[in-house]
Amino acid sequence: MVYETVIGLEIHAELKTKTKIFCSCSTEFGKKPNENTCPICLGIPGTLPVLNEDVIKLAVKAGTALGCKINNYNKMDRKNYFYPDLTKNFQTSQYDIPMCGEGLVKFDFEGKEVKVRINRIHIEEDAGKLVHLEDEPYSLIDYNRCGVPLIEIVTEPDLRSPAEAAEFMRQLKGILEYAEVSDCRMEQGSIRCDANISIRPVGQEEYGTKVEIKNINSFREVQKALEREEKRQRELYQYGEEYKIKQETRRWDAAKAKTLPMRSKEEAHDYRYFPEPDLTPIIIQQEFIDETRANLPEMPAEKRQRFVRDYKIPQKDASIIIANKTLAHFYEDTVALGVDPKVVDNYILGDMLRLLNKKGLEPEDITMDPKNLAHLIQVIDEGKISKTAGKEVFAEMFDTNKSPDVIIEEKGLAQISSSDELEKLVDEVLKNNPQSIEDFKAGKKQAAGYLMGQVMKASKGQANPQIAKKMIDDKLAILV
Repeated sequence: MVYETVIGLEIHAELKTKTKIFCSCSTEFGKKPNENTCPICLGIPGTLPVLNEDVIKLAVKAGTALGCKINNYNKMDRKNYFYPDLTKNFQTSQYDIPMCGEGLVKFDFEGKEVKVRINRIHIEEDAGKLVHLEDEPYSLIDYNRCGVPLIEIVTEPDLRSPAEAAEFMRQLKGILEYAEVSDCRMEQGSIRCDANISIRPVGQEEYGTKVEIKNINSFREVQKALEREEKRQRELYQYGEEYKIKQETRRWDAAKAKTLPMRSKEEAHDYRYFPEPDLTPIIIQQEFIDETRANLPEMPAEKRQRFVRDYKIPQKDASIIIANKTLAHFYEDTVALGVDPKVVDNYILGDMLRLLNKKGLEPEDITMDPKNLAHLIQVIDEGKISKTAGKEVFAEMFDTNKSPDVIIEEKGLAQISSSDELEKLVDEVLKNNPQSIEDFKAGKKQAAGYLMGQVMKASKGQANPQIAKKMIDDKLAILV
């Protein structure tokens, strides 16, 4: 029997606000443990929440960017559960009336169009962070993250492979970044994913028993965790033991490359939702929704089409560049200075991505000024340095953001273009390689290439290759 994989995702994205959802504490990442806290986000009895208006604005913006219907009437609910990392022991979230619903994300993957429906987007507060100490009978807790505003984006079970799920996450991250809803810094936990996966025979409408994998925080790990759980479930079906698949929550152990059971999966009634009595209903005017939709920034799909149309770069290249907002802005800022878009494309997809990967950096860490890259391209076009030397200059600019002129001067990379200086080099090479001249006379045209190589070697790569080649060709023509 042939089986298919069914995947749905629940993505938590931190909203780009300066303060928390119900108090004025900072949302700044990296502060000392428990520094960004107050009686409200610590849940001290007698305190009352006040909803941050920016949370509503950003949630509506996210919904419009994802093509959702926005509910004009909204309310907050209490989600009651044992939360060791929320002192008030409930989470303020939304239950039966989410802020957004009925959205759609479309993207191309492996030659086909994938459509993923958005079931809902709701706002809620984040919980704290538990730190489990090895070989200690206790855990530490940092409440800085308590009350940080989140949107939870829940998809329909429309994904059919772990690779599709990872690509959807990339697409979603791009949309949220371009809409300026979230910074999506995965290494800081700004975007996290819970994945629901099940297996069923192809053609069967009824879903299989789903398993939830919690808190995966990178595209690569999303795919790996789902692939491992997919393999586990398929093997159980293969041996007629699918009854062993239980509706449960599992965690992904990246070190062991396996999913491990955490607890049985909760249903909605387990959370004992009820309306939040300390917050009034949220009324969102249609005029505000329409204005937000009309003023959305350029989204990734639109930017990709424009890059291909205006800059004449391949669709694949445009997709890689626009996948990161910082990279896309760097590209456009450089091209705007009047240099060839295709050359800038080559530098970003070649040297820049290679250096980022080598140094374990993100595009957000780039310190190079686009003006310096544009000037480097101009310097090479003018023949002042070779393309090979240009790579060395680029690498130094990447590390130091020095201007190309300073680096060329410091490293002595200026190209030799003086006719007198080059002619001396060429004459010396011809004098020292009489056999190559005889080979050329005998019809072995590759001898000219060898002589050119010797000129470049003698000049330590600084000879202008166009001028040097013409000199060699002219002198060999006379000798023949």
